[in-house]
Amino acid sequence: MSGRAYLCRVTDPIFAALEADATHDSASLFVDLAAGDLAGTATGDGPVSTARSPAELAHRFDEPLPRDGSPLARVTERIARDVLSDMNRLAHPMAMGHQVSAPLPAAIWADMVVSAMNQSLAVSEMSPSLTAVETRLVRWMCDLAGFASGAGGTLTSGGTEATLSALLAARARAMPEAWASGVRAANAVVVHGEHAHYAVSRAIGQLGLGTRNAIAVPSRDHRMDVAALDRVLGEQTALGARVIAVVATAGSTATGSFDDLDAIGHVCEPRGVWLHIDGAHGASALLSARHRHRLRGLERADSVAWDPHKMMLMPLAAGMLLVRDERALERAFSQEAPYLFHGGDLERASDQGTRSFMCSRRADALKLWVALQRYGADGIGTLYDHLCDVTRALHDAVRESVDFVALHEPECNILCFRWVGDRTRDDEALDAINRQLRERYNESGRGWITTTVLGGRRVLRVTVMNPRTTAAHAAAVLDGLRLVAAEL
Repeated sequence: MSGRAYLCRVTDPIFAALEADATHDSASLFVDLAAGDLAGTATGDGPVSTARSPAELAHRFDEPLPRDGSPLARVTERIARDVLSDMNRLAHPMAMGHQVSAPLPAAIWADMVVSAMNQSLAVSEMSPSLTAVETRLVRWMCDLAGFASGAGGTLTSGGTEATLSALLAARARAMPEAWASGVRAANAVVVHGEHAHYAVSRAIGQLGLGTRNAIAVPSRDHRMDVAALDRVLGEQTALGARVIAVVATAGSTATGSFDDLDAIGHVCEPRGVWLHIDGAHGASALLSARHRHRLRGLERADSVAWDPHKMMLMPLAAGMLLVRDERALERAFSQEAPYLFHGGDLERASDQGTRSFMCSRRADALKLWVALQRYGADGIGTLYDHLCDVTRALHDAVRESVDFVALHEPECNILCFRWVGDRTRDDEALDAINRQLRERYNESGRGWITTTVLGGRRVLRVTVMNPRTTAAHAAAVLDGLRLVAAEL
């Protein structure tokens, strides 16, 4: 390249823009957006979500690809006007929809540092200090789970990746030839509860076992029926099937219910069956002195999926997989990559890429580490208790009402209930009304909830994921739904 061409390159306005945007003043434009939204939603002012249709929102961004840049102030002004104005405002105390948290402020700011440093946690030489942070985090969580010194794990993008990795490790133990030779006619099955997250059947399909070999165990009171599990395992053995794993659930998606992990462990251990616990939502109960009893028997598991971006209130994404024997996870990803995994034994032992699906791994460990440093494990446990207490208050309000009925006792921060009005309508009519209630209520901006199907009937579902939400806000959900019911 000639000197003249090089000079033209470095004097192009894009290079000046890079330097200008790297300043504190530029960063503050984005900090002000985030902090302003947090402050505004915490007061409960304004709508929780948007009533605009997908078509309306798509039209707003129907524009040609920008060829020339704009001043950063103009860009952030547009974020405020066109993006933030129609987002789901999760920090609003009336936001009680899906299992996505209103994240802890210190973790939000740490997330900006993660992006700025842009370390990849594939091998320790690419992220020396953050590899040590993740290793320590995994050890802390293994200690909480009751796993001994040989345990380990890795951070993941969420429970779906964690469950897939766990079942891959289970397959490697039961079928060590599968990684190189495939599964072919393996006659292998995975047994799970009927209310298991769809990630379980998805993983079974991805592993080549075939979703027809996902065997569902019926539930009793929204929990896996342990006697039925024992019977199913006996039947599969009689049929000559190879049971790769049993998947139990700690904090189910629909109702937040916890399987009897101790009893399930007693059934699996004599058979030598890998026990995976999907604790994506409920494993955070380990931080609560009042709720950790729901996880009794967790230490019997071979693997546990845990999502700190749920009940530990981390920004997305922050998932985790723990395994009782870390070598089992390493064997599941038995590959050589001399251009990457080339350190000594000690260095390779800390490389997270050897036990993870991802190679380009974001340093999400830092925001979790920052949250624990700032608020403490006990402090986050207190927040867990609060979310459960608010949900219990909502349950009590539903139980005392004449126009709603609760479908279950809440075990954590999830409650399903149903509007029944004066109880003169049949189930089909109530299904339609409950669906419309949720849609109209969310469109009103008064709050935001979800819906699901239990026992074949459409029900309303609340998930309390925001520490700013109180019992008074929970009661206001019922009042808002009553207003919509009257309008209907």
